[in-house]
Amino acid sequence: MKGIKRLAVSSALLVSLAACNSSSSDPELIVNPPPPPPPVVDASLRVVHAVFDAPDVNILANDDVAVEALAYAESSGRLELAPDTYSVAVDALLPGGDTATVIGPVDLDLMEATNYKVFAVGSVVADTIEPLVVTSDIEDIADGNIRLQVVHAAYDVPAVDIHVTAPDDELSAALATLDYKDFTSALDVAAGEYRVRITLPGEDAVVFDSGTLDLAAGTDLVVAAINSRFSGDSPVSLLAIAPDGEFFDVIDAGATSSVRVVHNVSDAPAVDVIANDAVKLVEDLAFPDFTDYLGVAPDTYNVKVAANADNSVVVIDADLELAAGAFASVLAVGSLTEDSIEPLVLSDYPRRVATEAQVRIVHGSTLAGPVDIYVTATADISDATPAFSGVEFKQETGYVSLAAGSYVVTVTPADSKDAAIGPVTLDLAANSIYTAIARDGMGLMADVGLILMDDFVSQD
Repeated sequence: MKGIKRLAVSSALLVSLAACNSSSSDPELIVNPPPPPPPVVDASLRVVHAVFDAPDVNILANDDVAVEALAYAESSGRLELAPDTYSVAVDALLPGGDTATVIGPVDLDLMEATNYKVFAVGSVVADTIEPLVVTSDIEDIADGNIRLQVVHAAYDVPAVDIHVTAPDDELSAALATLDYKDFTSALDVAAGEYRVRITLPGEDAVVFDSGTLDLAAGTDLVVAAINSRFSGDSPVSLLAIAPDGEFFDVIDAGATSSVRVVHNVSDAPAVDVIANDAVKLVEDLAFPDFTDYLGVAPDTYNVKVAANADNSVVVIDADLELAAGAFASVLAVGSLTEDSIEPLVLSDYPRRVATEAQVRIVHGSTLAGPVDIYVTATADISDATPAFSGVEFKQETGYVSLAAGSYVVTVTPADSKDAAIGPVTLDLAANSIYTAIARDGMGLMADVGLILMDDFVSQD
Protein backbone atom coordinates (compact mmCIF):
# COMPACT_ATOMS: atom_id res chain seq x y z
CA MET A 1 0.00 0.00 0.00
CA LYS A 2 2.82 2.43 0.86
CA GLY A 3 4.41 1.79 -2.55
CA ILE A 4 1.17 2.49 -4.34
CA LYS A 5 0.68 5.71 -2.45
CA ARG A 6 4.26 6.87 -3.19
CA LEU A 7 3.73 6.18 -6.93
CA ALA A 8 0.52 8.21 -6.95
CA VAL A 9 2.29 11.20 -5.40
CA SER A 10 5.10 11.00 -7.94
CA SER A 11 2.64 10.84 -10.84
CA ALA A 12 0.77 13.87 -9.57
CA LEU A 13 4.05 15.76 -9.36
CA LEU A 14 4.97 14.93 -12.96
CA VAL A 15 1.53 16.06 -14.17
CA SER A 16 1.97 19.33 -12.29
CA LEU A 17 5.41 19.96 -13.80
CA ALA A 18 4.12 19.18 -17.28
CA ALA A 19 1.36 21.69 -16.85
CA CYS A 20 3.87 24.33 -15.83
CA ASN A 21 6.13 23.61 -18.82
CA SER A 22 3.23 23.92 -21.26
CA SER A 23 2.64 27.55 -20.39
CA SER A 24 2.36 29.77 -23.49
CA SER A 25 4.77 32.23 -21.86
CA ASP A 26 7.79 29.86 -22.11
CA PRO A 27 10.36 30.38 -25.00
CA GLU A 28 10.18 28.08 -28.06
CA LEU A 29 12.93 25.52 -28.68
CA ILE A 30 15.11 26.69 -31.66
CA VAL A 31 17.02 24.08 -33.70
CA ASN A 32 19.94 25.49 -35.76
CA PRO A 33 20.30 23.92 -39.29
CA PRO A 34 23.55 22.06 -40.03
CA PRO A 35 26.29 24.10 -41.76
CA PRO A 36 26.33 23.85 -45.58
CA PRO A 37 28.83 21.37 -47.08
CA PRO A 38 32.11 22.88 -48.27
CA PRO A 39 32.13 23.85 -51.96
CA VAL A 40 33.34 21.25 -54.42
CA VAL A 41 36.79 22.15 -55.76
CA ASP A 42 37.16 21.33 -59.46
CA ALA A 43 39.94 19.13 -60.77
CA SER A 44 42.57 20.73 -62.98
CA LEU A 45 43.68 19.04 -66.22
CA ARG A 46 46.54 19.80 -68.60
CA VAL A 47 47.61 17.63 -71.54
CA VAL A 48 51.24 17.55 -72.71
CA HIS A 49 52.48 16.26 -76.10
CA ALA A 50 55.72 14.35 -75.40
CA VAL A 51 55.86 11.88 -78.32
CA PHE A 52 58.94 12.93 -80.29
CA ASP A 53 58.02 11.32 -83.63
CA ALA A 54 54.29 12.15 -83.58
CA PRO A 55 52.43 14.85 -85.51
CA ASP A 56 50.17 17.48 -83.95
CA VAL A 57 47.24 15.98 -82.05
CA ASN A 58 43.69 16.75 -80.96
CA ILE A 59 42.56 15.91 -77.42
CA LEU A 60 38.99 14.65 -77.04
CA ALA A 61 37.00 14.57 -73.79
CA ASN A 62 33.69 12.70 -73.88
CA ASP A 63 33.94 12.70 -77.70
CA ASP A 64 34.25 16.50 -77.92
CA VAL A 65 37.48 18.17 -79.08
CA ALA A 66 38.88 19.92 -75.99
CA VAL A 67 42.31 20.81 -77.40
CA GLU A 68 43.14 21.33 -81.08
CA ALA A 69 46.44 20.85 -82.94
CA LEU A 70 48.71 20.39 -79.92
CA ALA A 71 52.31 20.16 -81.16
CA TYR A 72 55.26 18.24 -79.75
CA ALA A 73 56.71 19.84 -76.60
CA GLU A 74 53.55 21.86 -75.97
CA SER A 75 51.02 21.85 -73.15
CA SER A 76 47.34 22.57 -73.39
CA GLY A 77 45.85 25.32 -71.28
CA ARG A 78 44.41 24.54 -67.87
CA LEU A 79 41.00 22.86 -68.04
CA GLU A 80 38.83 23.14 -64.90
CA LEU A 81 36.54 20.10 -64.70
CA ALA A 82 34.00 18.91 -62.16
CA PRO A 83 35.08 15.70 -60.40
CA ASP A 84 33.77 12.86 -62.54
CA THR A 85 34.83 10.12 -64.95
CA TYR A 86 35.76 11.36 -68.41
CA SER A 87 36.45 9.46 -71.61
CA VAL A 88 39.71 10.84 -73.04
CA ALA A 89 41.28 10.14 -76.44
CA VAL A 90 44.19 11.51 -78.48
CA ASP A 91 43.85 11.79 -82.27
CA ALA A 92 46.91 12.27 -84.50
CA LEU A 93 46.46 14.77 -87.34
CA LEU A 94 47.47 13.18 -90.64
CA PRO A 95 48.22 14.79 -94.02
CA GLY A 96 45.07 15.60 -95.97
CA GLY A 97 42.97 16.29 -92.90
CA ASP A 98 42.54 12.69 -91.74
CA THR A 99 42.95 11.65 -88.09
CA ALA A 100 43.95 8.44 -86.31
CA THR A 101 43.27 7.66 -82.67
CA VAL A 102 46.60 6.92 -80.97
CA ILE A 103 45.49 6.89 -77.31
CA GLY A 104 42.19 5.64 -75.94
CA PRO A 105 39.47 6.30 -75.49
CA VAL A 106 40.39 5.67 -71.84
CA ASP A 107 38.37 6.50 -68.73
CA LEU A 108 40.03 9.09 -66.53
CA ASP A 109 38.65 9.51 -63.00
CA LEU A 110 39.17 13.12 -61.95
CA MET A 111 39.10 13.63 -58.18
CA GLU A 112 38.23 16.83 -56.37
CA ALA A 113 41.00 19.40 -55.72
CA THR A 114 43.61 17.45 -57.72
CA ASN A 115 45.98 18.58 -60.48
CA TYR A 116 46.19 16.17 -63.40
CA LYS A 117 48.95 16.42 -66.02
CA VAL A 118 48.38 13.84 -68.74
CA PHE A 119 51.49 13.28 -70.86
CA ALA A 120 51.25 11.49 -74.19
CA VAL A 121 54.51 9.51 -74.19
CA GLY A 122 56.18 6.78 -76.22
CA SER A 123 56.96 6.38 -79.91
CA VAL A 124 54.85 6.10 -83.06
CA VAL A 125 57.44 3.92 -84.84
CA ALA A 126 57.72 1.57 -81.87
CA ASP A 127 53.92 1.53 -81.39
CA THR A 128 54.32 2.41 -77.70
CA ILE A 129 52.22 5.57 -77.34
CA GLU A 130 50.37 5.70 -74.02
CA PRO A 131 49.12 8.20 -71.43
CA LEU A 132 51.21 9.02 -68.37
CA VAL A 133 49.02 10.56 -65.65
CA VAL A 134 50.91 12.78 -63.20
CA THR A 135 49.01 14.06 -60.17
CA SER A 136 49.42 16.51 -57.31
CA ASP A 137 47.13 18.25 -54.82
CA ILE A 138 45.79 21.75 -55.41
CA GLU A 139 47.34 23.75 -52.57
CA ASP A 140 48.60 27.28 -52.01
CA ILE A 141 52.36 27.85 -52.02
CA ALA A 142 53.76 29.28 -48.80
CA ASP A 143 55.19 32.79 -49.00
CA GLY A 144 58.77 32.79 -50.26
CA ASN A 145 58.58 29.29 -51.71
CA ILE A 146 58.44 27.68 -55.14
CA ARG A 147 56.96 24.33 -56.14
CA LEU A 148 58.58 21.82 -58.52
CA GLN A 149 57.48 18.42 -59.76
CA VAL A 150 59.87 16.47 -62.00
CA VAL A 151 58.79 13.93 -64.64
CA HIS A 152 60.85 11.52 -66.77
CA ALA A 153 58.95 11.55 -70.09
CA ALA A 154 61.84 10.95 -72.52
CA TYR A 155 61.22 7.77 -74.48
CA ASP A 156 64.12 5.30 -74.80
CA VAL A 157 66.21 7.23 -72.25
CA PRO A 158 67.31 5.04 -69.32
CA ALA A 159 66.89 5.73 -65.62
CA VAL A 160 68.52 8.99 -64.50
CA ASP A 161 69.53 10.83 -61.35
CA ILE A 162 68.05 14.32 -60.99
CA HIS A 163 70.28 16.80 -59.13
CA VAL A 164 68.85 20.18 -58.08
CA THR A 165 71.47 22.41 -56.46
CA ALA A 166 72.59 25.98 -56.08
CA PRO A 167 74.28 27.11 -59.33
CA ASP A 168 77.88 26.72 -58.11
CA ASP A 169 77.46 23.67 -55.89
CA GLU A 170 79.13 20.38 -56.67
CA LEU A 171 76.98 17.36 -57.39
CA SER A 172 75.71 15.72 -54.23
CA ALA A 173 73.01 13.20 -53.42
CA ALA A 174 70.38 13.07 -56.16
CA LEU A 175 67.00 14.64 -55.49
CA ALA A 176 65.46 11.57 -57.16
CA THR A 177 66.30 8.61 -59.37
CA LEU A 178 63.65 8.30 -62.04
CA ASP A 179 62.95 5.55 -64.55
CA TYR A 180 61.07 6.40 -67.73
CA LYS A 181 57.50 7.40 -66.76
CA ASP A 182 58.42 8.01 -63.09
CA PHE A 183 57.76 11.35 -61.41
CA THR A 184 58.36 13.00 -58.05
CA SER A 185 55.76 14.44 -55.71
CA ALA A 186 55.28 18.20 -55.80
CA LEU A 187 58.17 19.64 -53.77
CA ASP A 188 58.11 23.06 -52.05
CA VAL A 189 61.49 24.76 -51.61
CA ALA A 190 62.71 28.30 -51.03
CA ALA A 191 62.72 30.66 -54.02
CA GLY A 192 66.11 31.50 -55.50
CA GLU A 193 68.66 30.40 -58.08
CA TYR A 194 68.89 26.72 -58.89
CA ARG A 195 70.66 24.41 -61.33
CA VAL A 196 69.26 21.13 -62.64
CA ARG A 197 71.70 18.46 -63.74
CA ILE A 198 70.96 14.96 -64.99
CA THR A 199 73.34 12.02 -64.76
CA LEU A 200 73.07 8.28 -65.14
CA PRO A 201 72.39 6.66 -61.74
CA GLY A 202 75.39 6.85 -59.46
CA GLU A 203 77.61 8.53 -62.07
CA ASP A 204 79.17 12.00 -62.19
CA ALA A 205 79.13 12.55 -65.97
CA VAL A 206 76.43 15.16 -66.64
CA VAL A 207 74.20 14.48 -69.66
CA PHE A 208 72.07 17.60 -69.17
CA ASP A 209 72.85 20.89 -67.42
CA SER A 210 70.22 23.62 -67.18
CA GLY A 211 72.65 26.34 -66.17
CA THR A 212 71.35 28.89 -63.66
CA LEU A 213 67.57 29.12 -63.28
CA ASP A 214 66.26 32.12 -61.34
CA LEU A 215 62.94 31.00 -59.83
CA ALA A 216 60.85 33.72 -58.19
CA ALA A 217 58.64 33.13 -55.16
CA GLY A 218 55.30 31.64 -56.14
CA THR A 219 56.71 29.77 -59.16
CA ASP A 220 54.82 26.51 -59.66
CA LEU A 221 56.26 24.26 -62.39
CA VAL A 222 56.00 20.72 -63.64
CA VAL A 223 59.41 20.06 -65.25
CA ALA A 224 59.52 17.16 -67.71
CA ALA A 225 62.59 15.64 -69.33
CA ILE A 226 61.61 15.00 -72.96
CA ASN A 227 63.53 13.89 -76.07
CA SER A 228 65.60 16.81 -77.31
CA ARG A 229 64.88 18.46 -80.65
CA PHE A 230 67.77 20.88 -80.24
CA SER A 231 71.33 20.95 -81.55
CA GLY A 232 73.90 19.45 -79.19
CA ASP A 233 74.92 16.23 -77.48
CA SER A 234 72.28 16.01 -74.75
CA PRO A 235 69.55 13.45 -75.47
CA VAL A 236 67.00 15.46 -73.48
CA SER A 237 65.72 18.95 -72.91
CA LEU A 238 63.38 20.15 -70.18
CA LEU A 239 59.83 21.32 -70.73
CA ALA A 240 58.61 23.54 -67.87
CA ILE A 241 54.83 23.89 -67.51
CA ALA A 242 53.01 26.41 -65.31
CA PRO A 243 49.56 25.84 -63.73
CA ASP A 244 47.80 27.83 -66.48
CA GLY A 245 49.43 25.70 -69.18
CA GLU A 246 52.05 28.25 -70.18
CA PHE A 247 55.28 26.42 -71.05
CA PHE A 248 58.90 27.04 -72.01
CA ASP A 249 61.96 25.02 -72.99
CA VAL A 250 65.08 24.69 -70.88
CA ILE A 251 67.89 23.51 -73.16
CA ASP A 252 71.26 22.09 -72.21
CA ALA A 253 73.82 24.73 -71.25
CA GLY A 254 76.23 23.00 -73.62
CA ALA A 255 73.87 23.12 -76.61
CA THR A 256 75.58 23.98 -79.88
CA SER A 257 74.29 25.66 -83.01
CA SER A 258 74.22 23.46 -86.10
CA VAL A 259 74.81 25.09 -89.48
CA ARG A 260 75.37 23.74 -92.98
CA VAL A 261 76.55 25.64 -96.04
CA VAL A 262 75.21 25.35 -99.61
CA HIS A 263 77.13 26.63 -102.65
CA ASN A 264 74.34 27.81 -104.93
CA VAL A 265 76.16 30.27 -107.19
CA SER A 266 76.52 28.53 -110.52
CA ASP A 267 79.10 30.93 -112.01
CA ALA A 268 81.41 31.05 -108.96
CA PRO A 269 84.45 28.86 -108.25
CA ALA A 270 84.97 26.67 -105.20
CA VAL A 271 84.99 28.61 -101.93
CA ASP A 272 86.19 28.55 -98.34
CA VAL A 273 84.06 29.79 -95.43
CA ILE A 274 86.04 31.63 -92.75
CA ALA A 275 84.68 32.65 -89.33
CA ASN A 276 86.04 35.72 -87.49
CA ASP A 277 89.04 35.82 -89.86
CA ALA A 278 90.51 32.89 -87.96
CA VAL A 279 88.60 29.63 -88.29
CA LYS A 280 88.11 27.95 -91.66
CA LEU A 281 84.74 26.29 -91.20
CA VAL A 282 84.45 25.00 -94.77
CA GLU A 283 87.14 24.41 -97.39
CA ASP A 284 86.94 23.89 -101.15
CA LEU A 285 83.14 23.78 -101.48
CA ALA A 286 82.09 23.75 -105.13
CA PHE A 287 78.74 24.42 -106.82
CA PRO A 288 76.24 22.76 -106.30
CA ASP A 289 77.58 20.95 -103.22
CA PHE A 290 76.71 21.40 -99.56
CA THR A 291 78.19 20.41 -96.21
CA ASP A 292 76.88 18.30 -93.38
CA TYR A 293 75.73 20.13 -90.28
CA LEU A 294 78.63 21.66 -88.37
CA GLY A 295 78.25 22.07 -84.61
CA VAL A 296 79.60 25.43 -83.42
CA ALA A 297 79.35 27.43 -80.21
CA PRO A 298 76.33 29.77 -80.19
CA ASP A 299 77.50 33.31 -80.96
CA THR A 300 77.48 36.05 -83.58
CA TYR A 301 80.20 35.41 -86.15
CA ASN A 302 81.67 37.45 -88.93
CA VAL A 303 81.54 35.06 -91.88
CA LYS A 304 83.51 35.51 -95.08
CA VAL A 305 83.02 33.39 -98.19
CA ALA A 306 86.21 33.56 -100.17
CA ALA A 307 87.60 31.95 -103.30
CA ASN A 308 89.37 28.74 -102.38
CA ALA A 309 92.24 29.60 -104.75
CA ASP A 310 92.72 33.06 -103.20
CA ASN A 311 91.14 33.92 -99.85
CA SER A 312 91.67 37.62 -100.50
CA VAL A 313 88.82 37.42 -103.02
CA VAL A 314 85.79 37.69 -100.74
CA VAL A 315 82.29 37.40 -102.21
CA ILE A 316 80.32 37.45 -98.94
CA ASP A 317 81.23 39.36 -95.78
CA ALA A 318 78.37 39.27 -93.27
CA ASP A 319 77.61 38.80 -89.59
CA LEU A 320 75.72 35.62 -88.75
CA GLU A 321 73.93 35.08 -85.45
CA LEU A 322 73.79 31.42 -84.45
CA ALA A 323 71.41 30.68 -81.56
CA ALA A 324 71.88 27.92 -79.00
CA GLY A 325 70.11 24.73 -80.01
CA ALA A 326 69.15 26.00 -83.47
CA PHE A 327 69.67 24.40 -86.89
CA ALA A 328 70.26 26.55 -89.98
CA SER A 329 71.17 26.26 -93.65
CA VAL A 330 73.22 29.10 -95.12
CA LEU A 331 72.98 29.36 -98.91
CA ALA A 332 75.31 31.43 -101.06
CA VAL A 333 72.94 32.67 -103.78
CA GLY A 334 73.14 35.12 -106.67
CA SER A 335 75.64 35.56 -109.48
CA LEU A 336 79.34 36.34 -109.54
CA THR A 337 78.98 37.83 -113.02
CA GLU A 338 76.24 40.16 -111.80
CA ASP A 339 78.12 40.93 -108.55
CA SER A 340 75.01 39.90 -106.63
CA ILE A 341 76.21 37.09 -104.35
CA GLU A 342 74.62 37.19 -100.90
CA PRO A 343 73.78 34.82 -98.02
CA LEU A 344 70.33 33.31 -97.61
CA VAL A 345 69.79 31.91 -94.11
CA LEU A 346 67.07 29.30 -93.60
CA SER A 347 65.84 27.98 -90.26
CA ASP A 348 65.79 24.18 -90.27
CA TYR A 349 63.63 21.87 -88.13
CA PRO A 350 65.02 18.35 -88.48
CA ARG A 351 62.52 16.50 -86.24
CA ARG A 352 61.06 13.67 -88.31
CA VAL A 353 57.40 12.71 -87.95
CA ALA A 354 56.56 9.01 -88.33
CA THR A 355 53.21 9.57 -90.05
CA GLU A 356 54.30 11.91 -92.84
CA ALA A 357 56.95 13.11 -95.24
CA GLN A 358 57.99 16.72 -94.78
CA VAL A 359 58.93 18.51 -97.99
CA ARG A 360 60.47 21.98 -98.38
CA ILE A 361 61.22 23.69 -101.71
CA VAL A 362 63.47 26.77 -101.89
CA HIS A 363 63.63 29.18 -104.84
CA GLY A 364 67.35 29.76 -105.31
CA SER A 365 67.53 30.41 -109.06
CA THR A 366 68.40 33.91 -110.29
CA LEU A 367 67.26 32.97 -113.81
CA ALA A 368 63.80 31.60 -113.10
CA GLY A 369 61.91 34.66 -111.90
CA PRO A 370 58.70 34.13 -109.88
CA VAL A 371 57.50 30.53 -110.20
CA ASP A 372 54.51 28.31 -109.58
CA ILE A 373 55.14 24.93 -107.97
CA TYR A 374 52.89 21.98 -108.75
CA VAL A 375 52.76 18.81 -106.64
CA THR A 376 50.59 16.31 -108.49
CA ALA A 377 49.88 12.61 -108.94
CA THR A 378 50.93 12.63 -112.61
CA ALA A 379 53.04 14.76 -114.92
CA ASP A 380 49.92 16.35 -116.43
CA ILE A 381 49.42 19.80 -114.89
CA SER A 382 47.11 21.18 -117.58
CA ASP A 383 44.14 21.28 -115.22
CA ALA A 384 46.06 21.41 -111.95
CA THR A 385 46.21 24.28 -109.49
CA PRO A 386 49.68 25.21 -108.18
CA ALA A 387 50.45 24.08 -104.65
CA PHE A 388 52.43 27.33 -104.36
CA SER A 389 51.90 30.36 -106.58
CA GLY A 390 54.19 33.26 -107.39
CA VAL A 391 57.16 32.06 -105.35
CA GLU A 392 59.95 34.59 -105.77
CA PHE A 393 63.73 34.27 -105.65
CA LYS A 394 64.91 33.53 -102.08
CA GLN A 395 61.45 32.48 -100.87
CA GLU A 396 60.63 28.98 -99.63
CA THR A 397 57.53 26.86 -99.07
CA GLY A 398 58.27 25.91 -95.47
CA TYR A 399 57.89 22.28 -94.45
CA VAL A 400 54.83 20.76 -96.11
CA SER A 401 53.36 17.54 -94.70
CA LEU A 402 52.53 14.87 -97.29
CA ALA A 403 51.42 11.27 -97.00
CA ALA A 404 54.05 8.76 -98.07
CA GLY A 405 53.89 7.96 -101.78
CA SER A 406 54.97 9.09 -105.24
CA TYR A 407 54.48 12.69 -106.35
CA VAL A 408 55.39 14.66 -109.43
CA VAL A 409 56.89 18.11 -108.87
CA THR A 410 56.83 20.64 -111.69
CA VAL A 411 58.12 24.21 -111.49
CA THR A 412 56.88 26.70 -114.07
CA PRO A 413 57.17 30.45 -114.56
CA ALA A 414 54.32 32.13 -112.65
CA ASP A 415 50.98 31.90 -114.47
CA SER A 416 52.42 29.49 -117.03
CA LYS A 417 52.06 25.77 -117.70
CA ASP A 418 55.49 25.52 -119.35
CA ALA A 419 57.86 23.54 -117.14
CA ALA A 420 61.10 25.23 -116.12
CA ILE A 421 62.08 22.37 -113.80
CA GLY A 422 60.68 18.87 -114.09
CA PRO A 423 58.37 17.15 -114.10
CA VAL A 424 60.36 15.25 -111.46
CA THR A 425 58.93 12.14 -109.80
CA LEU A 426 59.67 11.98 -106.08
CA ASP A 427 59.16 8.85 -103.99
CA LEU A 428 58.53 10.10 -100.46
CA ALA A 429 58.66 7.97 -97.32
CA ALA A 430 57.08 8.73 -93.97
CA ASN A 431 59.40 9.67 -91.11
CA SER A 432 61.52 11.61 -93.59
CA ILE A 433 62.49 15.20 -94.47
CA TYR A 434 63.17 16.37 -98.01
CA THR A 435 64.66 19.70 -99.12
CA ALA A 436 64.93 20.77 -102.77
CA ILE A 437 66.58 24.03 -103.85
CA ALA A 438 65.92 25.42 -107.31
CA ARG A 439 69.30 26.42 -108.79
CA ASP A 440 70.68 28.03 -111.93
CA GLY A 441 72.35 25.93 -114.60
CA MET A 442 76.11 25.52 -114.42
CA GLY A 443 77.82 28.75 -115.40
CA LEU A 444 74.40 30.34 -116.00
CA MET A 445 74.35 28.45 -119.30
CA ALA A 446 72.76 25.06 -118.64
CA ASP A 447 69.14 24.39 -117.73
CA VAL A 448 67.97 25.24 -114.25
CA GLY A 449 67.72 22.29 -111.88
CA LEU A 450 67.46 21.19 -108.26
CA ILE A 451 69.86 20.69 -105.37
CA LEU A 452 68.44 17.75 -103.42
CA MET A 453 69.19 17.53 -99.68
CA ASP A 454 68.27 15.69 -96.49
CA ASP A 455 66.55 12.34 -97.11
CA PHE A 456 66.74 12.77 -100.87
CA VAL A 457 70.37 11.77 -100.45
CA SER A 458 70.67 10.19 -96.99
CA GLN A 459 68.78 8.89 -93.98
CA ASP A 460 70.11 9.81 -90.54
